[in-house]
Amino acid sequence: MGKVYLVGAGPGDPGLLTVKAVQILEVADVVIHDRLVSAEILRLSPGALLMDGGKQQGEQERIQDNINHRMLHYATKGLQVVRLKGGDPMIFARGAEEWEFLIRHGIDVEVVPGVSSALALPALAGIPPTCRGVAASFAVIAGHRQHLIETDWSQYARVDTLIVLMGVENREYIAENLIRMGRPPAQPVAFIEHGSTSRERVVETSLAAVAAGGVEVEPPAVIVMGEVVRLRSRWARVREMTSQALTNQAMTNQAQCA
Repeated sequence: MGKVYLVGAGPGDPGLLTVKAVQILEVADVVIHDRLVSAEILRLSPGALLMDGGKQQGEQERIQDNINHRMLHYATKGLQVVRLKGGDPMIFARGAEEWEFLIRHGIDVEVVPGVSSALALPALAGIPPTCRGVAASFAVIAGHRQHLIETDWSQYARVDTLIVLMGVENREYIAENLIRMGRPPAQPVAFIEHGSTSRERVVETSLAAVAAGGVEVEPPAVIVMGEVVRLRSRWARVREMTSQALTNQAMTNQAQCA
C-alpha cells in the first residue's frame, strides 16, 4: 500500500516551500496539483506523473470526486502520491475532506503544512496582519459566493484586520455587507495580485471604493482590510527618507575628506 501526502505549496515563490515539502516532491511517484502551482515547483518532481487537479466553476464537486478516486487508485497500487495545494492544505483547500476520504479507505495520509498566502502575502507586501498599537487581531475568510451567503457579517465588522482569500469576483458584495454592518467606508484596503511572484501588483484603495465597483483587479489576489494597510506607505516613506539621509551624509563625509 502506498501513501498520500497532502502538501502545501506555499503562496507561489518556490523559495517559500518548506524543506519537507521539497524532500517529498523529489521522490513522489504521482503529483496531483492545483492549477496555480507554478511550473518551477512542479519541476521539483522530475520523475513523477503530473496531474492537473484544478477546479472549474460549476464542476467543483465532480472534479473533487475525481481527485479523491485518483489518489485512492494510485495509493492502492503502492505509489507515493502528493496532493499539492497552493498555500496550506488545511486552509480553504478541502484538504480535511480529502484526508477523511482517504483514511476511510484505509490509506496512510501525512499532512505537510505550507505557508498560507493569507499571512505570507500581506507581510511580503509590507502589510503585517497585526502590529502593536495598530491591530491586535485578524480573521481570514473565504470569498466564495456560497460561503458569503451563509456568512454572519457582524462577526467581521470589528475585527482589526480582515483578510479575504478567493474574493476578487465578489469584492463589491463583500465590501457592501461589511459597510452595512459598521466597518468604516474610509478604511484602507489592499489587493495583492499574484503575490510573491514576478507579476505581483499591490492596489491600495478604500472599502467605499470597492463597494462602489471602482477598483480594477484580477485574480488571484489576497484582499487585506484594516489600518495595517497604511503601514505599507508609511514604511515606504521612512525608507525613502532614511536612504536620502544616508546619501546626504555620505556626500558630506566625502566633501570633508576632499
